Amino acid sequence: MDAFKEQLEKLAELAIRVGLNLERGQEVIATAPIEALDFVRLLAEKAYREGASLFTVIYGDNALSRKRLSLTPEEGLDKAPAWLYEGMAKAFREGAARLAVSGNDPKALEGLPPERIGKAQQANARAYKPALEAITEFVTNWTIVPFAHPGWAQAVFPGLPEKEAVGRLWQAIFQATRVDQEDPIAAWEAHNRFLHEKVAYLNARRFHALHFRGPGTDLVVGLAEGHLWQGGATPTKKGRLCNPNLPTEEVFTAPHRGRVEGVVRASRPLALGGTLVEGIWARFEGGVAVEVGAEKGEEVLRKVLATDEGARRLGEVALVSADNPIAKTGLVFFDTLFDENAASHIAFGQAYQENLEGRPSGEEFRRRGGNESLIHIDWMIGSEEVDVDGLLEDGTRTPLMRRGVWVV
Repeated sequence: MDAFKEQLEKLAELAIRVGLNLERGQEVIATAPIEALDFVRLLAEKAYREGASLFTVIYGDNALSRKRLSLTPEEGLDKAPAWLYEGMAKAFREGAARLAVSGNDPKALEGLPPERIGKAQQANARAYKPALEAITEFVTNWTIVPFAHPGWAQAVFPGLPEKEAVGRLWQAIFQATRVDQEDPIAAWEAHNRFLHEKVAYLNARRFHALHFRGPGTDLVVGLAEGHLWQGGATPTKKGRLCNPNLPTEEVFTAPHRGRVEGVVRASRPLALGGTLVEGIWARFEGGVAVEVGAEKGEEVLRKVLATDEGARRLGEVALVSADNPIAKTGLVFFDTLFDENAASHIAFGQAYQENLEGRPSGEEFRRRGGNESLIHIDWMIGSEEVDVDGLLEDGTRTPLMRRGVWVV
């Protein structure tokens, strides 16, 4: 077996054994781009060898999406397969594991009318809500694993022929997921311990807010009442550990939906529904992004932020050290899974229940500052030029990161 095939096998095994931590007899529901067919078959093989009872795949196709967005009548854009997402949610609540193969062409929908893209995305977000809620509530084990999509590879390495670009992207993926190490599973055990140490420290300190300072950024993010930090391997409601993201470098918690103030500028581009959004900036008052703009892709961003009232509030704040394996590649990935784990970030939209003590819902969730929305969009604000402090309620300040790197 050549080196590439060996590392690909290791990545697939990592996804099933560490990402999902698959239970014998468990069903798997996977989503993937159609281009990932061979990789999905390898994932299915690893899953069945671990004792999976059924491996079901739902494929996405950018070419088909373009045809729909170009040709369907305007009223047709309000349609989304709610029946499919309701079925997925039912399966998750009955114990099926969720496996998402990520990796897409960030420019797949460029040139199409932003208002049509936004309308279709809003309809899909509304229909997907039951499945999203099951995932954010951690009713089952789930993970996201990357695939070197050709369109993605050429976005990251625009000057290279497709085959070479794909090979370079796979090598970056292997580095970011620690698959290039001799024993990736042992490496992930050590990495999870590191993240859990940061989680324990932050939960013990009970900071009232975080203060981000850097070029174009002076932002105070208040934290929800009874907030909990999470990171690395996370238990489901049934107590089974899984690593939701491969790779992951973040520790994250819930902001208070009404206590975010100041200005912030993105440090990396955002791939949003097939459109590249660059140079995002926002000004917050009382928790709401009262002004939002972008140097490129602003119309698409604005359409998505018009989804509902919670879309312009924050549902996540995450700290990521700038010296991690993803950042060390020196690449901009144009992919949220990677770029969010290369830098500290915030997210517009839905907050996670597990980031509040007792995992409250409904009015209690809102009372304690949890944000509700049909969207959850991470965008990166950290870099080697950004400092982060923890603030206690009395104003006492504790340095957490300097030049993007942990100092605690």
